[in-house]
Amino acid sequence: MADAIILIVVVVLVLIALRSSIRHFKGEGGCCGGEKVPKQSKKLTGVSCRKRILIEGMHCENCRNSVERSINRLEGASAKADLVKKQAIVSMEREIEDEKLKKAVEDAGYQVIGIERC
Repeated sequence: MADAIILIVVVVLVLIALRSSIRHFKGEGGCCGGEKVPKQSKKLTGVSCRKRILIEGMHCENCRNSVERSINRLEGASAKADLVKKQAIVSMEREIEDEKLKKAVEDAGYQVIGIERC
């Protein structure tokens, strides 16, 4: 009887963990400590160029908002991150050095795989 109770408890715990993991990988869970980072939009007066930043480590909307917010802090830059494509498209009023963009993403806690013009 005790074995059956233990088995039921283990099965319930596995199901709860599986459900939570599925939500996490769909981007529905609040990872990164669970603290919600508000979405931040930024309008530019004119766009002279765009760059695509390939990013590793974004898992949820909170991660996406963190990346966008960090890039948007740069003068003359506005970002739109995509969880599925693991990238951020950065619109710029003027050319911004790749190192500044890379530092902004890394300061938010993510890894830059590459930066290319689009």
